[in-house]
Amino acid sequence: MTEMWQDEPDFEPKSKTQLKNEMHELQQLGVKLVDMGQGALDKIPMAPELRDAVMLARRINRKKEGFRRQLQLIGKMMRHTDVEPIREALDVLENKHKQQVKQHHHLEQLRDDIIAQGDDVINQVVAEHPALERQKLRQLSRQANKEKLADKPPKSSRELFQYLKGELE
Repeated sequence: MTEMWQDEPDFEPKSKTQLKNEMHELQQLGVKLVDMGQGALDKIPMAPELRDAVMLARRINRKKEGFRRQLQLIGKMMRHTDVEPIREALDVLENKHKQQVKQHHHLEQLRDDIIAQGDDVINQVVAEHPALERQKLRQLSRQANKEKLADKPPKSSRELFQYLKGELE
């Protein structure tokens, strides 16, 4: 058997420690699946057998030996399946807040650009998002600039942000 490996110069068999670490990592992924709520679990793409094993682990008392064995079974099942879609779905669920913050900052930057640069940016935004009303954007931009010059509260700037948020999300 080692003769086959000698033919491939780049092939290095994994060490026992690497294999154990991968198994523990898959078990931890299984624990995350078991700990998830039902709604979030339904969004994770996985084989029906794996889903059944996760559901069984949720019903087992965590202080019993059976729970540990069930987690090992889940880890074993995951070794034979493609776990990348599961990891990606978990990543999306876990980073939902970061994505919302990123979207919020993008809208703030867009609003600031519209107020600062006016018609040039408005034309670009309307070209990218035809659902937006050019006249409303221009009106809110002019009002925001007037408020800024008069040192008034940024009411129109807030309205512009809320309009963008409502239309673009």
